[in-house]
Amino acid sequence: MKKGRILIADDEKDIRELLRDFLENEGYECQLAANAFDALEKFKAGEPFDIVMSDIRMPGKSGLELLEEIKQINPDVMVIMISAVKDIESAITAMEKGAYDYVSKPFKLNEVSFAASKAQEKRRLVLENKEYQKHLEKMVEERTSDLKNALQELDKTYNFTLRAMATVLDTRDTETQGHSLRVVSFTLKLAELMQITDPDTLKVYEYGALLHDIGKIGIPDAILRKPEGLTAEEWLIMKKHPAIGYNLLRRIKFLDTSAQIVLHHHEAFDGSGYPSGLSGDDIPLGARIFNVADAIDAITSDRPYQKAQPFQTVTDELRKHSGEQFDPRIIAIFEKVGVDFWEKEKLKIEERIREEPDLF
Repeated sequence: MKKGRILIADDEKDIRELLRDFLENEGYECQLAANAFDALEKFKAGEPFDIVMSDIRMPGKSGLELLEEIKQINPDVMVIMISAVKDIESAITAMEKGAYDYVSKPFKLNEVSFAASKAQEKRRLVLENKEYQKHLEKMVEERTSDLKNALQELDKTYNFTLRAMATVLDTRDTETQGHSLRVVSFTLKLAELMQITDPDTLKVYEYGALLHDIGKIGIPDAILRKPEGLTAEEWLIMKKHPAIGYNLLRRIKFLDTSAQIVLHHHEAFDGSGYPSGLSGDDIPLGARIFNVADAIDAITSDRPYQKAQPFQTVTDELRKHSGEQFDPRIIAIFEKVGVDFWEKEKLKIEERIREEPDLF
């Protein structure tokens, strides 16, 4: 079994043949090259070499130039420079450029054997380390893929669970059947038109819109389902639902940011809303977007006290209350795409809910 393949480059025939005979007797497979050009050609052709032994001084192209070109082709090959005593400085320079070792003329063959053996062992360790690194990288890639798939499944589970919860809440409040699911779509569409593309931000908006009324779970049915108007005292109770929802969600790590939308979804741009009376940019952007989406759905959906209105009515109402209830910048974005756009968008939402109820 051969120890390895060695390319010997030296312009002195006797030296290269002496090295070949000795190293082949030591168990190596050797090829000879009379100069750097010949060595480079043989290095590029056929099976790869483990070691290159090259004289520093050769006609036409030096061993240092050969070293640089070989290392560019294969940085893992071990290069041993052959130098005369007077070229020791060049040999040291070669090692700085990537050569593994050097032997000096006139050399002792046992030193050549020792240098070749060390070089071959070094190459073996380098290649084993690279294989180990590849193995680790593959393992990390596989584990990362497994983790990514697991997180996607977890996210899907979260999504279905929260949508089921929102559906139950909408069922409890007969006036808003399907409202939470539709308003999510309007919220995300407005965010898209505002060029909000960060997936994490969109997920916060989605969950906030989906669960905006979760606090109504703490509102008595006598108030929540009351067919006629609420008294002043009942309104005070009803207005607690954003804070109730916030307190339910804020301790859940993946919902803590969405909880801010739940808390502030009834704030008004002019500060007249509740529960905190925030105004302008102090209201979280997600809550301001939701506020518009909520109005879109409220106006275009059938309610016991009102039949669904066309999107032109939505436009009129949003424009009327721009700067009061709603952020004028979001209203401008709503209006920019036109009534036809929103009519088609609502039809698409309703169609998706019919065709893929599991997604909604």
